[in-house]
Amino acid sequence: MTKYRLETLSFDNTYARLPEAFYSKLNPTSFVTPPHLISFNPAAAELIDLDPEQAKRPEFAGVFGGSMLAPGMEPLAMLYSGHQFGVYVPQLGDGRAILLGEVRNERGEKWDLQLKGAGLTPFSREGDGRAVLRSTIREYLCSEAMHGLGIPTTRALCIVGSDHKVYREQVETGAMLVRMAPSHVRFGTFEIFYYRKQHEQLKILADYVIANHFPHLADGSDKYARFFSEVVERTARLIAQWQAVGWAHGVMNTDNMSIHGITLDCGPFGFMDDYDPGFICNHSDHNGRYAFNQQPYIGLWNLSCLAQAMLPLAEKEDLKAALDRYTPLCGGQYMELMRAKFGLIETKEEDASLIQELLALMHLHHVDYTIVFRALSLFQTGSASLNEPLRDFFLDREAFDKWARRYEGRLREERSRDEDRLVRMNRVNPKYVLRNYLAQTAIEKAQNKDYSEIDRLLTLLQNPYSDQPGMGTYATPPPNWGKHLAVSCSS
Repeated sequence: MTKYRLETLSFDNTYARLPEAFYSKLNPTSFVTPPHLISFNPAAAELIDLDPEQAKRPEFAGVFGGSMLAPGMEPLAMLYSGHQFGVYVPQLGDGRAILLGEVRNERGEKWDLQLKGAGLTPFSREGDGRAVLRSTIREYLCSEAMHGLGIPTTRALCIVGSDHKVYREQVETGAMLVRMAPSHVRFGTFEIFYYRKQHEQLKILADYVIANHFPHLADGSDKYARFFSEVVERTARLIAQWQAVGWAHGVMNTDNMSIHGITLDCGPFGFMDDYDPGFICNHSDHNGRYAFNQQPYIGLWNLSCLAQAMLPLAEKEDLKAALDRYTPLCGGQYMELMRAKFGLIETKEEDASLIQELLALMHLHHVDYTIVFRALSLFQTGSASLNEPLRDFFLDREAFDKWARRYEGRLREERSRDEDRLVRMNRVNPKYVLRNYLAQTAIEKAQNKDYSEIDRLLTLLQNPYSDQPGMGTYATPPPNWGKHLAVSCSS
């Protein structure tokens, strides 16, 4: 396979061929101090056939730090609107991100490269257009952690930083993130043209998205309804995966929902430590709209907003039929994933109560979600004494014993073999997740110019299901200071 230099990457920007109503063309604004590379992700570089050696060139930080353009780049800020915390905001758009263009690899796959923290745009809404190092590190690591877990997500190529001062609650240093996605079209991209009654632009957008990203749907008069139905299915499966791994997005506004059904805009996200269905990871979410257990419902609510925006293009009955599929799809996928986490192969009606009973015990006894599911793979049938380490997670041993007898009976019904189940369960129950305290540790070191922890976590989280020598401390519960860290939208 050919490995490309910066100058030979095949950049294009098909979005720039759309009418000017869809975007504003402008170049990134460079930092006032020289940029430097903080972290580079070879796995993301491979997606665009970029030679990793290119990251060592000073021009690399220049191109992805906003001070120069590579051949073929046609930068622009995308326009969209959206429902934020349930309230429609008529205009949003890329207020601190600039789409540099698209790169097509030798396999024919196309990736948007977007520069976050690239300076003011017409959509900045009184902001400064910058991103701080803190939030940039969190999104960089989270996108790669999600990919490592097998969850559809944007990817991250690199972080470029500088000594440029950015003012938030306190003075912080600025950074830029190169984010990669098939496209950055959101639910809110459709909403803005619907609410502006610009139905011709709405049709142009839908035709563009289908032709470029859903070409298998291009034929037929009902293509818009079929497109929406596929977005419903992808979103349902995505959110089921979030729920199974114990992850909360934090800001599920419609402008943060991708039409590709991928995890987008990782801001105040959180992997649960102790299991808590009402877990709120965003301390700005005072009413718990985006609490962990609300995410499946919010997914449906957001899809309903997209369905509303699609009304000029598709029959209402077809859109409603697609929406009606969401809850059974999401619930069914969740149950399939949870059965796998419990090591179950067969499907039985009582599985839901078996699963919920353990989750209720975990909630009652403040048990760590990731650690207990990893430990559950060691469950031994026919030997209660060998299950003592698992039993010790629960204060009420008798309650756990009662559940364990039921679980053992369920395993015996399908003639489960402990050794085989251990292997299966370790493939779906991660040993390592991006806990907030791990990200915070990397951030604090980076603020002192030590970027080693970012790269260490990047490597760790790209392979979260395997035991990694010398990394045992990353699979332990958080220290007391690391529990319940407050994370906000401020970036």
